[in-house]
Amino acid sequence: MPQVKFERFLDEKILKTLKLIFFLLIPNLYFSQNLKGVFVLNENTKAPISFVLISNEDESFQKNSDENGFVDFKNFNSENRKIYASKIGYEKEEFDLDSIKTENNFGYIFLNPTEINIAEVRIKPDSKNSVFQTISDLDIHLRPINNSQEVLRSVPGLFIGQHEGGGKAEQIFVRGFDTDHGTDINISVDGIPVNMPSHSHGQGYADLHFVIPELIDRVNFNKGLYFADKGNFTTAGFVEFKTKDFLERNFAKFEIGEFQTYRGVLGLNLLKNNPEKNTRQNLIFASELYLTDGYFDLPQNLNRLNFLLKYYGKISENNFLTANISAYSSQWDASGQIPKRAVENGTIGWFGALDSNEGGKTSRYNFNVNLKSYLKNGGKFSNQFYFTKYDFELYSNFTFFLNDPVNGDQIRQKESRNLYGVNSVYEKHIDLFNLKSETYAGLQFRFDDVNDLELSRTKDRNITTAQLKLGDVNEMDLGLFWSQKIYFNEKFDVTPILRFNYFSNKYFDKLINQNFQSDAQILSPKLDFNYRFNDKIQLYSYWGKGFHSNDTRIAVAESGKKTLPPALGTDLGGIFKIGKKLILQSAVWYLWLDQEFIYVGDEAVVEAGGKTQRFGIDVTARYEIFKNWYADFNMSLAKPRTLGVPENESYIPRAPKFLSSGGITYHKELGFNGSLRYQWMGNRPANEDNSIVSKGYFICDGVLNYTAKKWEIGLAVQNIFNVKWMETQFYTESRLQNESAPVSDIHFTPGNPFFGKVSFTWFF
Repeated sequence: MPQVKFERFLDEKILKTLKLIFFLLIPNLYFSQNLKGVFVLNENTKAPISFVLISNEDESFQKNSDENGFVDFKNFNSENRKIYASKIGYEKEEFDLDSIKTENNFGYIFLNPTEINIAEVRIKPDSKNSVFQTISDLDIHLRPINNSQEVLRSVPGLFIGQHEGGGKAEQIFVRGFDTDHGTDINISVDGIPVNMPSHSHGQGYADLHFVIPELIDRVNFNKGLYFADKGNFTTAGFVEFKTKDFLERNFAKFEIGEFQTYRGVLGLNLLKNNPEKNTRQNLIFASELYLTDGYFDLPQNLNRLNFLLKYYGKISENNFLTANISAYSSQWDASGQIPKRAVENGTIGWFGALDSNEGGKTSRYNFNVNLKSYLKNGGKFSNQFYFTKYDFELYSNFTFFLNDPVNGDQIRQKESRNLYGVNSVYEKHIDLFNLKSETYAGLQFRFDDVNDLELSRTKDRNITTAQLKLGDVNEMDLGLFWSQKIYFNEKFDVTPILRFNYFSNKYFDKLINQNFQSDAQILSPKLDFNYRFNDKIQLYSYWGKGFHSNDTRIAVAESGKKTLPPALGTDLGGIFKIGKKLILQSAVWYLWLDQEFIYVGDEAVVEAGGKTQRFGIDVTARYEIFKNWYADFNMSLAKPRTLGVPENESYIPRAPKFLSSGGITYHKELGFNGSLRYQWMGNRPANEDNSIVSKGYFICDGVLNYTAKKWEIGLAVQNIFNVKWMETQFYTESRLQNESAPVSDIHFTPGNPFFGKVSFTWFF
């Protein structure tokens, strides 16, 4: 009898144990089978964190979080219940999937921000898209920036130059290109294209002044023409700005500087959120007012006003909605480009002007909505619609009295534009022939409705002496793209890419009452290779075809000018982690253009140049000197040449051969932080035989801030050593009022002298 009781007791113990195991296992089995992924959030702000690497213990699973902080768990090894999360600027964390908080089969993990430690950086297959960009985010706050156009300087090897008052888009120099105002570099903000085709001032005109610098979350960039979702104007590369979805704190900022410079910025979170919730709805309002007379003898009278209202939220289990409205208005006076001889003979001073009526006004209003959906098959589907209302009016005088000795050569360039666009993108991780693979495909559509596109000769802005061009442009650009990234193993991947663009160009010439039309299409294949030796070395080889479109007014007339001249390029490079504290990226590159256009002043004349080639070397480095001390160095060497002409006549005017920038940064969340930086542009040819040279420059800027929990005070100085330099230079023909014959000369806009400003920011 005791034996029977003991056996019964033992059976009951076993049964209870089995039941306990069963009930413990069932939730885990259910969890492992139904966990769709995890959202990575900032522990302090609960804002999503992008580019966080999520991996398991043996690193057979490695994925980066997207812009919503989401990581898809397809192909995750469910036998391993541990995951590891790491990103520069955040503490590396280990998480047990059985204990993280979940909601509707999604997990939520939180990371604590910390100071950047380069020693923790490991080179991963997609490091080319994140390592330098993440570190460069620091630079936006620790550089003397007056507008978002100047944020472009955070892109290694990219320089800008202002030459027509502070309201006009800057000249952009990159990879051996003087891109004018954006002809060969693709720029966007939150998916909205900034480049304006068939613009009244220049093809691809890219004005970023409508973006408030303090609202920039990150700047993504890359060089070359190898990217599936980047079409028109992407020859030298692309830059895309992403504005903030969340503000960590409300803030009010005020700046005051020399030359009657004042700037105020306000940023507010309009919705009160519950920090206990993993996701939240967010509504941001921001505004900016900027006023300055500038450093010229003729006051610039620049005023700029910006507004932004932006919503971000999880509107259902699988859908995220982002929507924003922005408004921008600016007007200014300008001293323009002055001839060197007028300065040398004492007619005007270094900061003087010959036409007191140069300047302009512009405005831009954007509406943007983007719905990102996480599909049941594990894919992601993004759909964006945007609309832009844009007006532009510019008065310039480049030749003075060359064409009209009586009234002068002042011109007006003007337009009113409606821009409509759609972007649809599908992404999915799939298995292809038993290999891991990523599909990235989409459709892009934009339609530019440009009215009263004008080029006229004027006097004192308000008198029209002659109309050179007047008409309406309708330009449609339809792009389709597909890429398939295939991982042959954890070290080697290949990405074949196809992109197709179809253009419809229509122009109604109001001066002769005639319609013109042309259609064109281009197929752009690309092929990318990445090989990662280990977590310290990655090599890449990119090959591809791209293009930039020509102005519709030229495209419909043709006359030997191609509508979509193709470009072919290749990059061979690598990313290297050297020791514990140095990251180096270097690339040798080549770019060939089938036809490069030469815009002759602003006379509505475009010459069809010949074939050109450029090749060069880019070097970018980041080094952690001590804790909280960082150094960066960027250098770009290029040899731009025109093909099919004698060697001594093959120089491309204004094309940069040597660009370098860098500096030292000290960064802490609280207390003192700052930076000391330099910009160095080498001499470059001003004409085709290099007999006239555009002089280079070397200038230094600095920032010093003191940050407390509730406030920050700062000092920013540009051109610390008060160097006399020419920001932009053009070798053109002009005639002054007292001259009997035209003279070819360097015409330039002087760069800023020593310029200091102080700022105070209140956080609340």
